[in-house]
Amino acid sequence: MEYVEGPFGLKFVKVDSCEVYLGENRGAWVYASERPRHRVMLPSFLILESPITVSQYSEILGLKIKGDDLKDMITNEEIDHFCSALESHFEEDVRRPTQSEWEAAKGDLKLPCGWTELLADEATGNHRGARLDGRPRIGDMIGPLSGHRVSQSAHPTREGVFACVTTPGDRPLPKVGFRIVVSPKREGPVPKVPDNANLVSNIKSEIFWTSILGIIPSFTIPILRGFSSYALDGWANLLFGGLCAGFVTGAFWRPKRPTWGLDPEGNIIQLKD
Repeated sequence: MEYVEGPFGLKFVKVDSCEVYLGENRGAWVYASERPRHRVMLPSFLILESPITVSQYSEILGLKIKGDDLKDMITNEEIDHFCSALESHFEEDVRRPTQSEWEAAKGDLKLPCGWTELLADEATGNHRGARLDGRPRIGDMIGPLSGHRVSQSAHPTREGVFACVTTPGDRPLPKVGFRIVVSPKREGPVPKVPDNANLVSNIKSEIFWTSILGIIPSFTIPILRGFSSYALDGWANLLFGGLCAGFVTGAFWRPKRPTWGLDPEGNIIQLKD
């Protein structure tokens, strides 16, 4: 781990260029909000080892408040103002880390038990539209939810255990803070995970697996047990039962879905497992 000293005594961890996988490729319905799985290509960047303290916040903004506690009761707007005050000290972007940057560095980061850290990305319903080059996901949401952010929350008692959660960033909350990254500026179109799934393909797949795992067994079992007449007379009940069984299996298992990423030329492609 390499440390870099920044202005105002800020202590950064240097993270080398790397790739990070986010999301799930498991096809069951319970993973729908975590799909699609995608690979993010990150350039080298700097990230604060610990969230911003009250003293650091005050000094950088020219205030006269002292304290070694972490800065909480903060909003998105106030964090953006803080980052703007630091931009003159760097040639790169100064902002909160994205989810991919946080994941790449998490083994070297400190976040006290019971604290939550606001990240740069807007909180969305899934990973469709996620950036593949590590840029923040901003501007996809409208209305009240546009102020919510993807966040990392530390376990109340177990150090080093974190959960990815959604936190309102449009109002101050206790024990909700932030840290910053210094990341290279990107230009040009933003490479994203495709916004829409292949609906026709998904419907065909669901019909196939519901038939194989639900409808066909529902009719086959009574025939094998010598109740062939029921397969004819009670077909409606068997069909309904087969559909229910097929839908239940879909909650826990379906074939893997595609993983998205960039090829060496920067084109968006489906990756092979």
